Amino acid sequence: MSGQPNPRVGLFVTCLVDAIRPSIGFSAIQLLEEAGCRVEVPQAQTCCGQPALNSGDEKDAAALARQTIAAFEGFDYIVLPSGSCAGTIVHGYPDLLAKDPVWAPRARILATRTHEITSFLVDVMGFRPKGRRLSATATYHDSCAGLRELGIAAQPRALLAEVAGLEMRGLEGNDVCCGFGGTFCVKYSDISNAIVTEKAEAIERTEADLLLAGDLGCLMNMAGKLNRRGARTRCFHTIEVLAGRADGPAIGEEG
Repeated sequence: MSGQPNPRVGLFVTCLVDAIRPSIGFSAIQLLEEAGCRVEVPQAQTCCGQPALNSGDEKDAAALARQTIAAFEGFDYIVLPSGSCAGTIVHGYPDLLAKDPVWAPRARILATRTHEITSFLVDVMGFRPKGRRLSATATYHDSCAGLRELGIAAQPRALLAEVAGLEMRGLEGNDVCCGFGGTFCVKYSDISNAIVTEKAEAIERTEADLLLAGDLGCLMNMAGKLNRRGARTRCFHTIEVLAGRADGPAIGEEG
């Protein structure tokens, strides 16, 4: 189903993409423009507030939510290359601001306009990439928030199916947590390490060239473990492959 022609889209870059992997942001802009969107990156954006919200700091999370709403509510859509940050805006903001008579309705409206990027490209814009080729094998990890909060599973796979030469291989436990969980991996590092070790073992069994996923935090976690194990599998955000940007350093190989 195609959305309105040439919608005005506000790209929420996310903290990790901005600080660690800007190529994901550039890939997002490229794909959105190819889909016919007019893309802007509001300079007033900062953090979506997810770390504060998940840590129980509702006061600061609410302040960040109000700032994000003010920065993005003038756009037709807000699009993010992260299921966890998108889920925070879609589900977290309306709950967080539910008792605020001024901001609650604004949070609900913004939530209806907010989308993770692969879901937006497929479900809203009816987009498929053209002319993409990558001779490689890949496996896919379904990040928890995108899958469970937003129902993202078929969309990235539908887009990746359009990349000529890319062979997708099934991943055992593809929908099982990688152990990142934001602050979880810091608070419960031993448990997190055990979980990501099992994930890395499953990835290695696929013998795939690439590991793809839709959340940079999860990818950083898995890339770190794979690198420490000496695995040959390289990690990229899904949209980097879709934008034809998988020819440079993989996640964890920068610098």
